[in-house]
Amino acid sequence: MTNRKQYIFLFLLIATLGFAQQPVQTSVDSTKIKIGSQFNLTLKVKGTKETRVAFPESKNFGKLEVLESYPIDTIKKDASYEFIKKYGLTQFDSGRYVVPRIPVLIGNKQFLSDSAVIVVNNVVVDTLKQKMYDIKPIVEVKDSSSDFWWYLLAIVLLGGLGFLGYWLYKKYKNRPKEEEIIYASPIEKATSLLQSLEKKSLLEHGDVKSYYSEMTDITRTYIEETVHIPAMESTTEELLVSMKQATMKKKMGIRQETMETFEKILKNADLVKFAKSKPMDFEITEDRKNIEKIIFTIDKALPKEIEEDEVDSDYERQQEELKRKKIKKRNTIVGIASGCIALLVIGFVFLNGTSLFGSSTKELYDQDWITSEYGNPGVIIATPNVLLRKDADKELPKGTMALLKEMQMFEYGGYFDDYYITVSTSKFKQPMKDSETAPMLDKALEGGLKTLELRGAQDIIIKTEDFNTGNGLSGRKAYGTMNMLDPIKRKSEKVYYEYIAFGQEGGLQQILLAHKEGDEFGSKITSRILESVELRKAAQ
Repeated sequence: MTNRKQYIFLFLLIATLGFAQQPVQTSVDSTKIKIGSQFNLTLKVKGTKETRVAFPESKNFGKLEVLESYPIDTIKKDASYEFIKKYGLTQFDSGRYVVPRIPVLIGNKQFLSDSAVIVVNNVVVDTLKQKMYDIKPIVEVKDSSSDFWWYLLAIVLLGGLGFLGYWLYKKYKNRPKEEEIIYASPIEKATSLLQSLEKKSLLEHGDVKSYYSEMTDITRTYIEETVHIPAMESTTEELLVSMKQATMKKKMGIRQETMETFEKILKNADLVKFAKSKPMDFEITEDRKNIEKIIFTIDKALPKEIEEDEVDSDYERQQEELKRKKIKKRNTIVGIASGCIALLVIGFVFLNGTSLFGSSTKELYDQDWITSEYGNPGVIIATPNVLLRKDADKELPKGTMALLKEMQMFEYGGYFDDYYITVSTSKFKQPMKDSETAPMLDKALEGGLKTLELRGAQDIIIKTEDFNTGNGLSGRKAYGTMNMLDPIKRKSEKVYYEYIAFGQEGGLQQILLAHKEGDEFGSKITSRILESVELRKAAQ
């Protein structure tokens, strides 16, 4: 009998220790609720700082609906850590329901939580105290055919704007043009522009920088048109070298003293423009006289093999070509402006706020989706449109690609479109240990967010948590908001993003999803995509 009591006591002790060592602690804040009321399910896991815990994300636990999945709370107690995950659950039918045992991934092992019983009671309505109301009258449905007249009005307005744009174009084209100065030769142009420079009174207003800039530009333009060297694009040193070479090649016979004076003027101009130097008045006057002498010296030294009338004819042809280019550019600007007006009208009348250059998030969400596999190890994912392959070599630094055996990238949309998707997969040249996988995921997320900063992201708010798929593979997720500077609109757009990284032995899989903050259908697309994610395991 004594032995029997000892066995019973030992059995109870083992059972007690078993319960005490349960890895996942389960609790509910209420076992009885009314229909539609929320109760909270809490799961707790104890571990260390290095412990990786992944709680499931689902819309339903058994027959109970998940109203809200709260972020994981981490509480430090002495040397240990406590990971707490809360779910808000409900049920809209009365009855007795069981919260099933929920799988939780701790490290590389899966553990189950305890089940719980919830009673859902009907809401009792006292018809004696509750005031009754009459049935609402029938509401007439608006006739959708009336939209036809709005479309017709839009077409008429668009046609009217197009006609107005054409009329303005014809009127502008036929207007008498302002008289343009046609110079007989480059030397006449240079001397005339130097005289005009003096009339601007830049020195009287203390604008020495503009004075020297225009003076040297006139000289460089003259040299470019006569000596035929790229004077406007060259630095001072490059211009002087080119001038010396051209002088020897064309046997122009310009003296060394002239070249030294020209070098001194160009360097004075550089000091004024870049070092904020201010020469004395007599130095400025001397530079102005010398620059005119240099231009006349170059003109006299030019080779005379070509007849003067031929030179003048070539110069006139160049001037006429410049005029034609200006007219063509002006006509192009008028045409583009008319087209922009038409696009704006279409955007405001027809699209009612959707993207002009792509589908709105509502259209993307409602259209037929495509499920495809991308990369190696493969990522199976459902998206509104097929993702397009990108050249990974152009996207990443060479140092990064040197560590990889293979990398593939796929993309839909852009950072400033209504929705943006990127999927990338990588295989490393050397396999990684399980202990290295978790730090690698955090570094992958950190590197991805730095890439966003390089592309213009600012004020990035980052929250991180674990993420797991239906086939048992876990990863890390970073999510939050960031400001993206739109180069077209010249304003900052607030964007919500979710960035997920999965690590396997020898492989890395990443998904980036982004849409404008507050976009209802953008959020729905993100949830639908993440629910569809499946991963191929990396080949060993």
